[in-house]
Amino acid sequence: MHPSQGIDVSDVAVFLGIDVGKAKHYAVALDRSGTALLQAELPQDEARIRALIEGLMTIGTVLTVVDQPASIGALPVAVARAVGTQVAYLPGLAMRRLADLHPGEAKTDARDSFVIASAARSTPHALRSLELDDEQRAELAMLAGFDDDLQTSIVSATNRLRDLLTQIHPALERAVGPDLERPGALDLLMKYPGPEALCLAGRTRIRKVVATRSPRIADRLTDAVCDALTRQTVVVTGTTAAAQVVPRLAAQLSMLREQRRQIAEQVERLVEAHPLSPVLTSMPGVAVRTATRILTEVVGKDFPTPGHLASYAGLAPVSRRSGSSIRGEHAPRGGNRRLKRALFLSAFASLSDPASRAYYDRKRAERKTHNQALLALARRRCDVLYAMLRDHTPYDHEHGHAA
Repeated sequence: MHPSQGIDVSDVAVFLGIDVGKAKHYAVALDRSGTALLQAELPQDEARIRALIEGLMTIGTVLTVVDQPASIGALPVAVARAVGTQVAYLPGLAMRRLADLHPGEAKTDARDSFVIASAARSTPHALRSLELDDEQRAELAMLAGFDDDLQTSIVSATNRLRDLLTQIHPALERAVGPDLERPGALDLLMKYPGPEALCLAGRTRIRKVVATRSPRIADRLTDAVCDALTRQTVVVTGTTAAAQVVPRLAAQLSMLREQRRQIAEQVERLVEAHPLSPVLTSMPGVAVRTATRILTEVVGKDFPTPGHLASYAGLAPVSRRSGSSIRGEHAPRGGNRRLKRALFLSAFASLSDPASRAYYDRKRAERKTHNQALLALARRRCDVLYAMLRDHTPYDHEHGHAA
């Protein structure tokens, strides 16, 4: 995180604005006087992008600006870097505001790329530099995004499996459902996927399957399953079909959890290799997943004050006033939801820290609810995080702020 300084364009001869797209981009090149040198569609193809940029480089120094540096904009950025041009990006909010200064209300690729090129030429302070460590953050962001997808799939598969068990045998669902994050419980459902199969297996076999990979819960889960089987004697319609679906859902859930474990190992290695890792993890409640979210959502962006960061994270209270009838501050509904969730959960995890617990208890004494007190704590920790990132200093456990 750094102060907003814009881009130095003093020696730039050509301002190339690229409105990126999935299959093709649109490029507009302007000289220092604002004269259009080029306006053309540009396919998502390395050779064509390279040829266009190298052709402009014969005129002079080129600044390549995109509106999205990751995902569909990754190839133009990589090619522009490879041929030796300076690369920057124009944030979406700045682009929308600058677009209002141009005549017309049309929303076209040609107009957007012209706005990008014009911004690079006339308002370079609105641009953001793409630093070298963006590659590391991009890798982290990709893995973190895949981890989010895996978690969504895990929740969906878990809910589907529990719903199916509830339909055919509610008591069995109550016994197995809370332990579906344990591999032993999933192995049990893959091997004995229904009440009938479990009854035929018997206590000894049930315990053996569970104990193979989850020995700590083997006795408890075996007792719970055997007790559940005695509580229902009727066979519900659909039980036979469920016996075909349950093992497949259990296998899918087991595979998803293993994939997430592997991704977590890769993410942990990347986070530990990042120079800011010791700074971030020095803060109570910040482990690998929270550090990953901070590195991908905060680091590299410009926040002039701690309040700007809090607003971006959706932690800054919103004032609502209208005459004398509506007054007060309310929790914000916007902001970066992924970052807000990470900072909220991090605040909850930090309650074992004396400074965090004291602040939380003070807010509860002010008659705030548990969630309100946690949000207030997350907001306070956001200010501390801002100082830690700004100064690259670890957390001061003695005083509860950046060292």
